[in-house]
Amino acid sequence: MPEPSLYDRVGGMPFFEKLVDRFYDGIRHDQVVGPMYDTDPDDPELAGPRRRLTLFLVQYWGGPTTYLSERGHPRLRARHSPFPINAAARDRWLVHMREAIDASDAGPAERAQLHAYMTQAADAMVNVEQPGLDA
Repeated sequence: MPEPSLYDRVGGMPFFEKLVDRFYDGIRHDQVVGPMYDTDPDDPELAGPRRRLTLFLVQYWGGPTTYLSERGHPRLRARHSPFPINAAARDRWLVHMREAIDASDAGPAERAQLHAYMTQAADAMVNVEQPGLDA
């Protein structure tokens, strides 16, 4: 019998909705990365980005493939290419994601998996070098 997916082990969609809500609550007030998300005056609560990230994470971790049905292949790097993401932006994004993960009720093994993936994904999004910093 196959091992349950991380999606199932953490409680499914409600877990990821809470995780993403915690993350975006921090992002909205961040002076470094917040402005990157402040692009739609008709969506001040960031409902669109919240939904897309939730669906992406749900799909990635073994849940329903709604993201794929609605948006196609994730193409993360291409979708983020319009935004100048440097090491500082990556680090601030990770601060908020790590806080959201740590505040969740995921078990230690699941938290470790989430942290490892988010770090890898954030590193891959860097598309602008900063003088004097490794990107």
